[in-house]
Amino acid sequence: MQQFIQGMSQALEPQAILYLFVGTVSGLVIGTLPGLTATMAIAILTPLTFWLSPNEGLAMLVGVWNSAIFSGGISAILINTPGTPASIASTFDGYSLTRKGLAGLALGINVVFSAVGGILGILALILVGFPLARFALSFGPAEYFSLAIFGLSTMVAVSGKSIIKGMLAGFLGFSISIIGLDPIFGSERFTFGRMELLSGVSFIPVMIGLFGVGEVFYQIYAFTHSEITSEKTVGQLGRVVPTFKEIKGMMPVSLFSSVIGIIIGAIPGAGADIAGLVAWDQSRRIAKKPDEYGKGSLEGLAASTTANNACLGGALTTMMSLGIPGDAVTAVLIGAFIMYGVQPGPIMFRDRADFVYMIVILMVLANIAFLSVGFLASKILTKFLSLSQSFIWTTIIILSLVGAYAINNSPFDLFIVFVAGTLGFVLRLIDVPLGPIVLALILGPMAEANMRRALILSRGSAFVFFTRPISLVLLILSVVSILGSLIRKKKT
Repeated sequence: MQQFIQGMSQALEPQAILYLFVGTVSGLVIGTLPGLTATMAIAILTPLTFWLSPNEGLAMLVGVWNSAIFSGGISAILINTPGTPASIASTFDGYSLTRKGLAGLALGINVVFSAVGGILGILALILVGFPLARFALSFGPAEYFSLAIFGLSTMVAVSGKSIIKGMLAGFLGFSISIIGLDPIFGSERFTFGRMELLSGVSFIPVMIGLFGVGEVFYQIYAFTHSEITSEKTVGQLGRVVPTFKEIKGMMPVSLFSSVIGIIIGAIPGAGADIAGLVAWDQSRRIAKKPDEYGKGSLEGLAASTTANNACLGGALTTMMSLGIPGDAVTAVLIGAFIMYGVQPGPIMFRDRADFVYMIVILMVLANIAFLSVGFLASKILTKFLSLSQSFIWTTIIILSLVGAYAINNSPFDLFIVFVAGTLGFVLRLIDVPLGPIVLALILGPMAEANMRRALILSRGSAFVFFTRPISLVLLILSVVSILGSLIRKKKT
C-alpha cells in the first residue's frame, strides 16, 4: 500500500500533470497528421525529456502515446487516411460515415471507445502484470534465453510479405547490438578504436534515425515521385457526442474487441494495427448486421477504435513484466525507462513497485485527458490536416537532431542518427520491415548474455535449455509462433 501511495503521489504532482497535458496535446497533433506515427513521436521526444524527473518525463511520453493512437482515427475518419498505422481499420467504416454526413458522430465514437479500450487495457496490466512478474522472478539464465528467443520468433510475424527480408533485418539489428564490450569477458568488439562505441551503439539515436529521419526521407522521396494529389476537404461535422443509447448498443462489441486488443498487444511483435484489423474482422463475424460492416457501421468503428487502444495495455504488460517489447513503441519506451535508471522486467515489479503504479496511474490519466478534450479537439484538429508537408518535415528533422544530441551532448550521436536515418530510408525503399531490427536490438543482447551464462553454469551442455520445464515450454512456443506465422503467410 505504501508503494501504491508513493506511485500515486508521483503521478499526481502538478508538474507531472502539466507535462501529461503537454504530451496529450502533442500526441493529438502528431496522431492526426498522416505519416507521423506514435513510434516516431516517442523516439524523437524521449531525449528531450532527459532533464525532467522520471515522473514528469514519462507523463509526457505516456500522454503522447495514448493520444496519438486515438487521434490517428481523426484523419482516418475524415479523409480516409489513417494518421497512424493503428487506425487502418478505422477507415473501413469511419470514412463511410463521413460520406453519409455523420463525420461528427464517427469522431465522437472514436473518442469514447478509444478511452474505453485504453482503460480496459490498463485494467489488464493491473490484474496480470504483478502475477506474471512474480512468476518470472523464478527465471534463470536458461529461461531468460528462451524468453528472448520467443520474442525474437515474432520477427517472422512482423516481416511483412517477405520472411527472408525480415530475417535479414533481424540479423542486421543483432549485428548492431553486439557492438561494444563483450558481456562476459569485457573485451572490445567491432568498436574500431572509437571510445564512443565501448558502451555499444546508443539505442535512442538509432530509433530516432530509423523512425524519424528515415521516415521523413521516405516521405520526401514518395512526395517528389508521386503525381497524385489527395483531396483534403472536410465538410460540416454535425453532432459529435453519441447518445447514451448509441453507446450502450455498441458496448458489447467494444468489450469483445478490447479482449482481442489486450491479447494481441501482449504478443511481442504484434501491435495496434493488427489488433484493430483482427477485432474488426472478428466482431463482423458475430454481428447481427454483418453486411453493414465496411459501409458505415457504428459497431465496426467502435470495434477497431477500442481494440487499437486496448492493445496499449497488453503491450505494456509484456514490456514491463518480462522486459520484452510488445510493439515498436514499447521498444522505444524501454530506452526511456533505462534512461531514467529503471530496467523493465520482473525485478522492477519487486524493487520498484512504486514506479509501476506511477505508470499505471499516468496511463489512466492520459485516457481521461484525451476523453475530456477529445470532442473539442476533434473539431479543431481538422484544421491541421491542411498544414504543408515541408513544414512538418522540417520540424521533425530539427526535433530529431536536437533530441539525439541532448542525450549525451555528443556529435557522434548525430552521426548515428544520420546513418540510421539513411538506413531506414533505404530499407523502406526495398520494402524491408524495420520491426525485426527493433526486436533484435532489444532482445539480441539478452539472448546472447543469458545463453552464455547458462552454458557456463551447465559446463557447456546445451541440454540445460530443454531439461528445465519453463525454458522448454518457451522454446516450444517459439516454434509454434514461427510455424503459425509461416502457415498464415503461405495462405495469404
